[in-house]
Amino acid sequence: MKTVYFTLKNCSLSILFTLVSLVAIAQSSTQKTTNTITVTVDNLKNNNGHVMFGLHTNSTWLKGPGLKNEMTTIVNGKATITFKDVNPGTYAILVLHDQNDNKQMDFDNGMPIEDYGMSNNPMSFGPPIYNEAKFSVTDKDLELNIRL
Repeated sequence: MKTVYFTLKNCSLSILFTLVSLVAIAQSSTQKTTNTITVTVDNLKNNNGHVMFGLHTNSTWLKGPGLKNEMTTIVNGKATITFKDVNPGTYAILVLHDQNDNKQMDFDNGMPIEDYGMSNNPMSFGPPIYNEAKFSVTDKDLELNIRL
């Protein structure tokens, strides 16, 4: 009889450890692995057109669309978007106020005629530079304010 009791006791402990392990695995699988980046531009000159946002890596910067791209309307000189499901890494954001809604930056004699900005708000007197705009995404959601 003692042997049976000992076996049942070991069996109960084994079941308990299995359940604890399953709960730990379930909790780790539900932990957040991606983040959101909410970007606000609040100094737009007017409500014309839309604001375009591009989330870039060094390999996509100024070479076309970003990894993620969003476009939104302007309300009272302000536009806000949220990039969802962003993996940890290094990124930069480029913003364009597309006043005429042609989905591209317009130039006159090689100079941009529509306002643009980038993450970290560097003062740039030339093409936007990735290293000045880059930031890191780790394990927290981010809120950025970009000035044009």
